[in-house]
Amino acid sequence: MIKYIGYTFTVAPKEPATEILIAQLGFAGFESFVENEDGVTAYIQENDWNEQILNTIQILNSEEFNFTIKEEVIEQTNWNSEWEKNFNPIQVDGKVSVRAPFHENPNLEFDIVIEPKMSFGTGHHETTHMMIQHLLSLDLANKKVLDMGCGTGILAIFAEMKGAKPIDAIDIDTWCYENSLENVQRNNCKHITVFEGDATLLINKKYDVIIANINRNILLNDMQAYMNCLNKDGIILFSGFYKEDIPIIDAEVSKYQLKLDTVIERNNWVALKYLK
Repeated sequence: MIKYIGYTFTVAPKEPATEILIAQLGFAGFESFVENEDGVTAYIQENDWNEQILNTIQILNSEEFNFTIKEEVIEQTNWNSEWEKNFNPIQVDGKVSVRAPFHENPNLEFDIVIEPKMSFGTGHHETTHMMIQHLLSLDLANKKVLDMGCGTGILAIFAEMKGAKPIDAIDIDTWCYENSLENVQRNNCKHITVFEGDATLLINKKYDVIIANINRNILLNDMQAYMNCLNKDGIILFSGFYKEDIPIIDAEVSKYQLKLDTVIERNNWVALKYLK
């Protein structure tokens, strides 16, 4: 039986500290997050945990925020009931709804049904929200799309709703791979193929639109792979990093003669649109 270590963080003031905390915990190996009124509870498999793991979380040392932390060992958790208690439906620009199966359909232009379990990507996080905004503005009809680091599959699913086909959705995490398969089926998608793996799967692939909502270091490491598989006049959407990281990302992308077209910012997170 897999054991999990749970950390409950009380955060004051809650924002933007909680979002930054979740991002840094995710990079450190935490798999699941349940937000509440006072902060967040984060879970990591006991096999991936060590006593010094919180020493790598930079925001915990910030003088701008106050944190209290409670640790517990969890032998078995009903993850669905945990996130169901905290997962509220959202809407993006009055056109896109993101909801769980048990939420009422608000009958917007696009309705995405996601059961995230332990995967990242419910639309609540700024980066996913902004990527949906970027996709809303694009003509994706019959465009070949890559969703790299697909999480729940939410962006691939929305791309198909916008007319894209075929679509590849890739994630290195087994849980995300399986969850994406479930959500693709749940939304009756017919043109999405889900793969478990990393950027090495992109050899001999070509796409009109690439979506990569991961983190700065992985984006920089895999940039060559993305550029190799982007078609002429293609579009790349990058997110998963902060406003302060734009010069670093832009310097790397500019080596490939792509032009920064649009920047969306939300609580210091950013999503960038590049044109080839």
